[in-house]
Amino acid sequence: MNSIILSIILIPAIEIYLFIKIGSQIGAITTILLIFTTAVIGVYYAKYEGLNTLKAGFSQLSKNEAPAYEVISGAAIAFAALLLIVPGFATDVLGFLLIFPISRKLVLSKIIKKFNHKKERNNFIDGDFEDIEDENDKKL
Repeated sequence: MNSIILSIILIPAIEIYLFIKIGSQIGAITTILLIFTTAVIGVYYAKYEGLNTLKAGFSQLSKNEAPAYEVISGAAIAFAALLLIVPGFATDVLGFLLIFPISRKLVLSKIIKKFNHKKERNNFIDGDFEDIEDENDKKL
């Protein structure tokens, strides 16, 4: 919970810092045009990759396989499109990392590994048991 609050404060602060630094180097108008350009290109490419992921998901379904990676990848592409629409350079970098298939696979594999290590797999159910004799067993 604290990390969410921290990120709500830090992300805009980082973006403002980058706006000032980059804007002072390339100019205000160029900075604004760059923000709009990354948003348009990013959303277009997100649409393209989303359709490719959807096609791959249907391909998995036709083979009677669960399209688990395609579902996660589709969610990552939707999140990337959102990051690219939000004005900022740091969010654009993360958005583009999630859009491109090679870097998306690397990012998602790191996230999946993190969640797999946290989950312990037990082959037993913890609890008490009690033997119950059947009435038919007593008569024999």
